Amino acid sequence: MNHSMSYKNVEKIKMFCKFMILLIFGVLLMAPFAWMVSVGFDRTANITMPFPPRLIPEEPTGFNFGIVFENGKLIQSYVNSAIVTITSVVITVSSSLLAGYAFSKGKFKGKKLLFVIVLCTLMIPLEPRLIPLYKLFNSVDLLNTFWPLILPSIVNGMLIFLCKQFFDQLPDTLREAAQIDGAGEFKIFFKVYFPLSGPIAATMVILAFIWSWNDFLWPLVVLTNQELHTVPLYLASFSLENGTNLGGLTMALATVSVLPIIILYLFLQRYIIQSIALSGVKGE
Repeated sequence: MNHSMSYKNVEKIKMFCKFMILLIFGVLLMAPFAWMVSVGFDRTANITMPFPPRLIPEEPTGFNFGIVFENGKLIQSYVNSAIVTITSVVITVSSSLLAGYAFSKGKFKGKKLLFVIVLCTLMIPLEPRLIPLYKLFNSVDLLNTFWPLILPSIVNGMLIFLCKQFFDQLPDTLREAAQIDGAGEFKIFFKVYFPLSGPIAATMVILAFIWSWNDFLWPLVVLTNQELHTVPLYLASFSLENGTNLGGLTMALATVSVLPIIILYLFLQRYIIQSIALSGVKGE
């Protein structure tokens, strides 16, 4: 009895220690974001940044956010980012689901080699591809359009890998039963496997949205027309023009720029754990 009680106490202490460690790291990770929001509500930060940093402004006000939402250039950059991001997400998720299903359930010559080639793309960062991609889109006269931001997202090695892992966990008997009924591959995918892919699709939507919405370097290279600038480009140009001045407005802009990601994550977060559990990508 005493041994059982001591074991339970040890487990409780371990759980408490783990909770405290996670809480401390969580607070450290959230502190910069909390400070950004705080400065956004601090009107005096437009004159001089508060030092030492404080999480609660002395006189909180929505003045900076009011100016932000009246800014026509910010609204235009939001529209530009929305067009690019939504289109990229639809294309990326659709192509990744189809490719993941093909690599998981399909039987065709060279499947393993092709999958290895797709995985190899994960080892090539953007920087070595900048000049070839730039020259490619320049040769077809697509610079200063949204197409260079959308078309490269058709093949995404990471998302294809996640989809394959997910579909590997689904039984092949579903496909075999559908084949017996005379269904073709596309019908099998859309009628049998696609309805089951909600968790992994939601996870991919979040990842693809974050990657596209936060993309900075590639849009900076291909979009020289300011009317086509996305939110990260507009925020960078605003910060560059004002330097350390208008710190409150800059932080308000930064806060508004991350709102779509936070809202999307809050709506789809419950699918992430489910998709990780089903895909087998989990920590021990």
